[in-house]
Amino acid sequence: MEGYDDADRERYVVEPPKRVAAPERTPFERDRARVVHAAASRRLAAKTQVVGPQSDDFVRNRLTHSLEVAQVARDLARALGCDPDLTETAALAHDLGHPPFGHNGERVLAGLAAESGGFEGNAQTLRILTRLEAKTFSDGGVSAGLNLTRATLDACTKYPWPRSAATPPTGTHADGSPRVVVKFGVYDDDLPVFEWVRPADAGRRQCVEAQVMDLADDVAYSVHDIEDGVVAGRVDLSRLDRAAVWETVRSWYLPDLTDAALDSVLDDLVAIEGWPTAPYDRSRRSTAALKNLTSDLIGRFCGAVQEATFASGPGPFVRYRADLVVPEATAVEIGVLKGIAAHYVMQADDRVAVMVRQRELLAELVTALAHGGADHLERPFADDWRAAEDDAARMRVVIDQVASLTDASALAWHERLVRQGRLPRG
Repeated sequence: MEGYDDADRERYVVEPPKRVAAPERTPFERDRARVVHAAASRRLAAKTQVVGPQSDDFVRNRLTHSLEVAQVARDLARALGCDPDLTETAALAHDLGHPPFGHNGERVLAGLAAESGGFEGNAQTLRILTRLEAKTFSDGGVSAGLNLTRATLDACTKYPWPRSAATPPTGTHADGSPRVVVKFGVYDDDLPVFEWVRPADAGRRQCVEAQVMDLADDVAYSVHDIEDGVVAGRVDLSRLDRAAVWETVRSWYLPDLTDAALDSVLDDLVAIEGWPTAPYDRSRRSTAALKNLTSDLIGRFCGAVQEATFASGPGPFVRYRADLVVPEATAVEIGVLKGIAAHYVMQADDRVAVMVRQRELLAELVTALAHGGADHLERPFADDWRAAEDDAARMRVVIDQVASLTDASALAWHERLVRQGRLPRG
């Protein structure tokens, strides 16, 4: 595809030709297939998005969220002239590093790994793609993970800097947990592959495909959290308590906007044909109307970004030759929708109580495994433990193991190893 060169298609470890005949595919199509078939992708089906996947048959989990982000990213990439397979792969992979219980679990692991390089979901994604997920090995017997192309790995890099260059966290995650984890995209012991991926002069800039992935994630969060909240009976779009919602919007996302400004933004959204004028009643007609509103909002946001980006210059809109342009009005509309979901869903007392227990459970499990050693780890992580040179490296192995677990398996491991007394709590 135009705009991508041999360096963009290069892999960290050179791979021999396929041993069996296979349909001809581009390197970026191969990348997409590798992520789709990865075990880490399957585990996303049992990891928390906003509420636990076991709590409701309808609610989104990390996998369904990733699929929806991928669809939004692919459509926008195609419109802009980015390679759609490359951009979709970045979207499919963007949450692979999330631990059990989402950002709530990330907060626990970051604290426990503070002396071992920290923990961050995006840095963990890079670690999975380039080390932990079994697919390719170097001639020296070192795992190269899925061995994706340079451009695809770059597109997966949401925060292109190490922990030492991270800025203090502020605000709140879209799942409602406070941002207490510094955002970064690579652990120190993964810097060699990161430096291979990144252009020397890129600095902290994302490639445009990563910007598309990032926007698609934001759009999906803002729209689909509202949809889930409506279906769950927590959000009634026909009767919003604006004063209360605006307090949440300002404290979480848009601190500088007045009530009048936020009222004007919501008035524009309410004016969209299909915005509900009556409570959701679970009928097929009401459900269809809600799905159509979801589609219209996604089209509204992506259309505005596409128009603004094309107006910014001639392109091509690939790699580092351009930047995505998100109009301020679009960013504010996305923030308002996030604030509505935050007020009615994320701050619910029942959810907050569950999150406290999740943090306690995960901390107990990590501490127990750190004392228990290799015998209680899965084989790949047990091998890593035995090869680790010091306590910090062994704690990193435990963090890798626990981060790989689903919500349900974290609960089961805790029950088996901690509650039943097979390992001490620490």
